[in-house]
Amino acid sequence: MAIDKEAIKEHVRGLLIALGDDPDREGLKDTPDRVARMYEEVFAGMNYTNEEIAKMYNKTFCENLDVSKSSKDMVIVKDIDIFSYCEHHMALMYDMKVTVAYIPQGKVIGLSKIARIADMVGRRLQLQERIGSDIAEIMSMIVETEDVAVVIEGTHSCMTSRGIKKTSATTKTYTLRGKFKKDADLKMRLLIETTGNSSSNLAEKMIINDD
Repeated sequence: MAIDKEAIKEHVRGLLIALGDDPDREGLKDTPDRVARMYEEVFAGMNYTNEEIAKMYNKTFCENLDVSKSSKDMVIVKDIDIFSYCEHHMALMYDMKVTVAYIPQGKVIGLSKIARIADMVGRRLQLQERIGSDIAEIMSMIVETEDVAVVIEGTHSCMTSRGIKKTSATTKTYTLRGKFKKDADLKMRLLIETTGNSSSNLAEKMIINDD
């Protein structure tokens, strides 16, 4: 699906009029074109399906790794900076940090490609939950394993700048597939990596939360 810049310009001009402003005044006369070019950039991911993104970044290496069905060897890339736009209000989701983990089964992906996948998935009208599931789906296509986890923490301007206006609120989502969904030890290791807490601290918190 190609982004229609001309249609965007037309609708932005109409929006300016609807807001009660003059789209022909000096400060606004080029705004429809600027917004159209900005949308073409920040929504670039809407031009591609998950399958197409997987093909785009399918740079893998077939390694003779010492893995078995019970392997818990984990590759993890942390603190990938992305942004996105909430599909409910078209409001910015910012300060987003993505962690992607997977258990290789003979194939490993170039690390920069993981960051590129996260970035491209974010460049859509999105939900934070769907960003995680989209990244996990694309990773599974490329590395040919279901053992993928995605953790995202971000701030939503639809909560911080409007409505409830809770400027300190952040949202964290966990997308767990394969062994990450079933294996308690892997879940604990992932939590330690994404929270910075020791296993004993996490266990203590879990006990407190269970009481």
